[in-house]
Amino acid sequence: MAALGWLTPRRRSATARSVLAGEAAAEAARKATQDADAEAEAQVEAEADAVDTTSPPAAADAPAPPDFPVPGDHHAAAFFDLDNTVMQGAALFHFGRGLYKRKFFERSELFRFAWQQTWFRLAGVEDPDHMQDVRESALSIVKGHRVSELMSIGEEIYDEYMADRIWPGTRALAQAHLDAGQKVWLVTAAPVETATIIARRLGLTGALGTVAESVDGVYTGKLVGEPLHGPAKAEAVRALAAAEGLDLARCAAYSDSHNDIPMLSLVGHPYAINPDAKLRKHARERDWRLRDYRTGRKAAKVGIPAAAGVGALAGGTAAAVALHRRRR
Repeated sequence: MAALGWLTPRRRSATARSVLAGEAAAEAARKATQDADAEAEAQVEAEADAVDTTSPPAAADAPAPPDFPVPGDHHAAAFFDLDNTVMQGAALFHFGRGLYKRKFFERSELFRFAWQQTWFRLAGVEDPDHMQDVRESALSIVKGHRVSELMSIGEEIYDEYMADRIWPGTRALAQAHLDAGQKVWLVTAAPVETATIIARRLGLTGALGTVAESVDGVYTGKLVGEPLHGPAKAEAVRALAAAEGLDLARCAAYSDSHNDIPMLSLVGHPYAINPDAKLRKHARERDWRLRDYRTGRKAAKVGIPAAAGVGALAGGTAAAVALHRRRR
């Protein structure tokens, strides 16, 4: 993929692969959003002559709006991490459950997947060799499968396992930005296809996610850059902001994980949502805003980090194994 020409100057801490992953995520997100907008416009035109005789639904009691965002500020946007920020747990863990239910892989593989998730939560650190192994395994198995197949499966599994796991408090924050006329993006290490489904179901603008290379709608078994995690998330936000004409100092970002400090530090309004111990400490030192929507018992366990980028990749392994079983 050719380098995009609309990047602003960036910190040298990001690797070339992080930059490439961020650029690819921003480009994919904008394309998906443009396609969705065109679809919506066509639908409106098709229904323009129809007369709606139904009564409007009664308005639900809305939560008290936060003191931010500023209504009408179209140079601002919001960027939300997904796992344990918008959704309880890791999205791809729920995806793996759905695939197991459909008998796409064996019980032993489900246990292995669950153990990987537990290890990442307890350790709170990411082994580069383990991460590389997970990534290469997943990519080798999904190679040759159609993107549309994963999208179709993801639509079903969202309804089964994910729809009821959205944090109402975080959802209200996202809605406040939408009500203010601003765009709202998910930013996640999960595959961009999965992230896009979730963003669309929540009525958000779009999603920045890990981009797996595909040719003619078929996965090649390669990533574009690297997983959208840590510094790569910040690069994706930076690239999208440049393309959309956003002022990052007026933008907001929300996350539960210390791994997303690069993204949170990029904007003028960082929020720590259901934060792990390291992020909570970092946020308090810098007077960042905190929100915790967990129960008291769960919130007390802030020393156990949420499954973040590598946890999502572990989930991707389960999905890949499932598709491999199906192919065989």
